[in-house]
Amino acid sequence: MTTASETRNWLELPLDVTASILSRLGAIEILNSAQSVCCQWRKICKDPLMWRSIDMHKLGEVCDMDYDLEKMCVHAVDRSCGNLLDINVEHFGSDELLIYIAERSGHLKRLRLVLCYNISDEGLSEAASKLPFLEELEISHCSISKDALETVGRCCPLLKSFKFNIQGCRRFRVESDDDALAIAQTMPNLHNLQLFGNRLTNDGLQAILNGCPYLESLDLRQCFNVSLEGNLEKRCVECIKDLRRPYDSTHDYEFDTEVHDTGSSDEDYPSGISDIDLMSDDYDDYFEFSGASDISDFYDEYLVFG
Repeated sequence: MTTASETRNWLELPLDVTASILSRLGAIEILNSAQSVCCQWRKICKDPLMWRSIDMHKLGEVCDMDYDLEKMCVHAVDRSCGNLLDINVEHFGSDELLIYIAERSGHLKRLRLVLCYNISDEGLSEAASKLPFLEELEISHCSISKDALETVGRCCPLLKSFKFNIQGCRRFRVESDDDALAIAQTMPNLHNLQLFGNRLTNDGLQAILNGCPYLESLDLRQCFNVSLEGNLEKRCVECIKDLRRPYDSTHDYEFDTEVHDTGSSDEDYPSGISDIDLMSDDYDDYFEFSGASDISDFYDEYLVFG
């Protein structure tokens, strides 16, 4: 049994070690709990360097709470003070939020958008025009057309990794090389490309191989209109170090891999966060992100969750 004298006092850790530990939490965990532990952790959590990476996907049990995740994300971006390099947004997001991120994060290198149904071609295009240093982009299960992809390619010349994923569909007659051609014509520096569930054909694949000569990794799982055989298969094997074929296993793919005949539609999960902060006098964060209307609501929730 651990005695009181053997219990670790986390406040005695060096500040850089504490900051390293806290940086491994998602933005929701930091704002919801970590920053409220003590004044020292609060100070560390307000350091702009803590917000070079913002992870907004670990919603967990707070997904049914009535909080505004967009406002919380804006707050996290503001805390970065222009130092943001990497952001992951899942299950929420809008054109306004994406443009806000881009305008205040001109040196952003990695952007991940998953299940963001309220982001349009226009919003993505405007944001891309403000992100010339973007190197990695994922757009999974979002409604984005070839026009926006072309804009991304033209505005983000340093793009090296691109994931553009949907859910697999077995309607072989539904073919389209629009996405493949947009990628081939505007993203010549790609090293890694994932097109899970895309409707491209062999012609689209040929265009990608011609237009993206530096490709090292290519994921074509559930791209059922592609038939890897003959010269095309030989070229892929010779040029691509890591090739995932249309019928390869999907065991390591994080999203739903059930194949549909008519496409797919994932539900958007409402979610949110509270920012219960007892370590300072500025309770603005709590009232901004939560549904609390006055100070009595604040203490009611503190008594329940604190």
